[in-house]
Amino acid sequence: MPYKLYAYWSAPKDEDVEEFERYYAETHVPRASAVPHLLAINTTRTADGFEGGETDHYRVAEMVFDTAEKMKESEGSEEWATMRACSGDIIERFGVTLRVESGTVEEGTGTA
Repeated sequence: MPYKLYAYWSAPKDEDVEEFERYYAETHVPRASAVPHLLAINTTRTADGFEGGETDHYRVAEMVFDTAEKMKESEGSEEWATMRACSGDIIERFGVTLRVESGTVEEGTGTA
């Protein structure tokens, strides 16, 4: 079963949004994309909360690996260290927070 890491970013200050977005897209995402064993990376800038409510997060990134073991192997790589350092830079530079969680994908059962 695939294993996913979810990174939840808080919003930067209004005056920092443009620069945050540029740095995130041009620097951070390419660094995250270079992590070994990564199958896919998806990023979302949230806009709408559930049923018109506020969003809990500004950005959500999803990194997909074959297994938890493959992600664990990646954690020891130079590319992972570079991505982590970049996350720290974003937190310091833009005053945002980052929360990270991960888990095994569970297949759902649809209804017809």
